[in-house]
Amino acid sequence: MVAIMTETHTSASTPTKRPVRQLLAASVGNAVEWYDWYAYTFLATYIAAEVFPRSADNSLVPLLSTFAVFAVGFFMRPVGGLLMGAIADRQGRRAALTVTILLMGGSSLLVGLTPTYEAVGVLAPVTLVLARLLQGLSVGGEFAASTTFLVESAGPGRRGLFSSFQYVSTTAGQLVASGLATLLVDTLSEGQMNGWGWRIPFVVGAVLSLVGFWIRQGAQETRSQEQQQAPRPGLLEALRRHPRESLLICGITAGGTIAYYTWTSYLPTYAELNAGIDKSDALLAGTISLAFFGLLQPLGGLLSDRFGRRPLLLFFGLGFALLSVPLLHALRDSFAVLLLVQCAGMVLLTGFTSISAAVNAEVFPPRVRAAGIGFPYSLTVALFGGTAPYVGTLFKELGHTGLFPWYVAVLCLVSSLVYLRLPETAHTELRR
Repeated sequence: MVAIMTETHTSASTPTKRPVRQLLAASVGNAVEWYDWYAYTFLATYIAAEVFPRSADNSLVPLLSTFAVFAVGFFMRPVGGLLMGAIADRQGRRAALTVTILLMGGSSLLVGLTPTYEAVGVLAPVTLVLARLLQGLSVGGEFAASTTFLVESAGPGRRGLFSSFQYVSTTAGQLVASGLATLLVDTLSEGQMNGWGWRIPFVVGAVLSLVGFWIRQGAQETRSQEQQQAPRPGLLEALRRHPRESLLICGITAGGTIAYYTWTSYLPTYAELNAGIDKSDALLAGTISLAFFGLLQPLGGLLSDRFGRRPLLLFFGLGFALLSVPLLHALRDSFAVLLLVQCAGMVLLTGFTSISAAVNAEVFPPRVRAAGIGFPYSLTVALFGGTAPYVGTLFKELGHTGLFPWYVAVLCLVSSLVYLRLPETAHTELRR
């Protein structure tokens, strides 16, 4: 009996012996993944001008088309979450993380090499759609695999802290993408940006993906020996055997994803369209607020390890339900006001982002943890996060700009009702 207990403890705890290296492997690769993904968002207006045909009657048509492709990439994410999650549950977390980083590098290069509409006609948007589909597949799988990898690598009482590095690394990648976009906009002329400047970040992203791939080769597998020797789960086993948990992931995520993509991705464009903010000022404010956001994440994770997950989730959900409308309505043609609105949202948002990986991982058993998280999470993000820029821009075109803040507030209120009934898992053992 003693021998069996010793073997079980060793196999389950082996991945936590090198926590710093585990964090580095997950974080660097994740940062590269999200750098590639967000580079598209920050440069959407330039891509629209070159890849989609201009409309003489409505200048918003190319931008709407670009954000529609943004949403298409998101709708590939549930497929990635399911397929890569299954690989993570069957072959190991590290195997899935290796596949996702290579997919992202290839798709980033494809975006950078996309020809213009003027040069090849309809082949240009077709190429862009293909690249975004591959990026969506990669990002959906990345969250499923890296979430389980990070949380399973954490020691006792540190799952919230480790969880926070999901968004520390995501923010780092987004920050580099935003910073590089800002630098290019400030140093290149409008003609240079439209001609070739917008392609630079995507080529850089392809190179960085190779660096992430190399670093991940040294990661340790976090599945226990028992998991590795057990029969492999079916592709849809998590959905069949755990439907309640799958719906719970959707409820947890809905408010978080609309708030996250509104504040970290769409707000610069929203400010340009609705408050007349200069494009370079909007990008600079976004860059500063992202740096602030990244610094907040470990603090949120530590607080959740001490006081629980639910208080932070309610701080986020109720905060956005009450403040989304006044914050977005406060925007005007002022850099300082935009920065204050963004930073205020980032504080509230930390209540969700810093612990979402831990909350999700604590819902499912280890046998189907990656696929169980990956599919419902990515589906919810596709429905509400991926469509946020498109919905916001569409409200503007239809003359109902004021409805978008209410849209954000209502979804956050719905998630808050879920948080109220969520069992507290911060101080229980993670199922291994």
